[in-house]
Amino acid sequence: MAETRSCEFGISGKKRAAAADSFEGDDEIFVAKKSMLPTAWENDPAASLASLRHVFGEHGGVNMSIEASATFTVMEPETMRRMFTGELGPDRDFFIYSRHFNPTVLNLSRQMAALEGTEAAYCTASGMAAISSVMLQLCSSGGHVVASGTVYGGTHALLTHFLPRTCNITTTFVDITDHEAVKNAIVERRTKVLFFESISNPTLTVADIPELSKLAHDKGTMVVVDNTFSPMVLSPARLGADVVVHSMSKFISGGADVIAGAVCGPESLLNSMMDLHQGSLMLLGPTMNAKVAFELSERIPHLGLRMKEHCLRAMEYATRMKKMGLRVVYPGLEDHPQHHLLKSMANKGYGFGGLLCVDMESEEKANRLMHHLQNSSQFGLIAVSLGYYETLMSCSGSSTSSELNSEEKALAGISPGLVRMSIGYTGTLEQKWSQFERAISRTMDSIL
Repeated sequence: MAETRSCEFGISGKKRAAAADSFEGDDEIFVAKKSMLPTAWENDPAASLASLRHVFGEHGGVNMSIEASATFTVMEPETMRRMFTGELGPDRDFFIYSRHFNPTVLNLSRQMAALEGTEAAYCTASGMAAISSVMLQLCSSGGHVVASGTVYGGTHALLTHFLPRTCNITTTFVDITDHEAVKNAIVERRTKVLFFESISNPTLTVADIPELSKLAHDKGTMVVVDNTFSPMVLSPARLGADVVVHSMSKFISGGADVIAGAVCGPESLLNSMMDLHQGSLMLLGPTMNAKVAFELSERIPHLGLRMKEHCLRAMEYATRMKKMGLRVVYPGLEDHPQHHLLKSMANKGYGFGGLLCVDMESEEKANRLMHHLQNSSQFGLIAVSLGYYETLMSCSGSSTSSELNSEEKALAGISPGLVRMSIGYTGTLEQKWSQFERAISRTMDSIL
């Protein structure tokens, strides 16, 4: 791993720990260096990313090199023993095997730690890998989780079916906006995790992160927040959460072409997750490919610009849709129940999120709308996922929340006709809006 252009080469041409001498006070394995930013900028994710050290390529390129090796050589046989005992490790530029640590993946991990304002981070093969690994590290057999009743369907299935069957870990689901219910559900010394999404999938309910974190910490419970819907917009760790997880496949990627995840949190937790004998990341092996890590590390620097445009257009479309008489759910609208809460927590300048929902009441009407939006006017694409540069649409109840039964959907507030839209930024705003108007007109004509 080449960190500066002046690194020395050994006999074989392989760079070693001397490379770190160019930096005062070596980083720990995962850690992004603490910022020397002025106080006014400390909580700005873009400023945090800009203050992170730059890793140059092997031959001085402005971009870091991709370390594609699965396994790594040592200069002397004795070094191998010292690496396996933990005496020498990635913090000193010694690598064994890319399931353990990989230089390219570690660079991306440091970017994620800077982005979320945590001590450390580690990147995984998917968002679900990140969530499941955290749960398995924090909870043992017989453990208990309290979770929001409105979460991504895959997360709901993990907590409802998989963990109870395989690990005897149970979950109590609650309305995350009912703080008294959350407090009553947490069992002191038994509940290990309070889990929720910063902005829920798909209802766009906003969680009161500071208040929920205080409530959980008073009972000795860790707070894990899925921030997939709102990178840059919200910084849960800065608001009191212990761990932040991401599906990096979404806004962070922006290209709908890779699957990836991240765990951001305390250095002690990440080190425990990479423990040779007890670590969930180490032993389950949800390893991110180094080539994927390189791709994502090149996209994070313009994440802030992309999020601003996603959010700007979502706000504009939501406002216009509401004026048309549509039932719109968007946290940027003043009639949203948590509008002022989100405004108080959000990082300034990034808006209110890139997703909005239109409630068409029935699945049939939702499908007609999406048909015309894609096939008649080219406003967007009928597809799951989010954070793409094109607008993506799905009827959540029959797609990304299909793991929930009818009763669970009703309790979560998921209408059969709820259309979730991840607003893209291709084309001009007015061009795309005219496409929406054309599609809604055809939809209403077909309904009447």
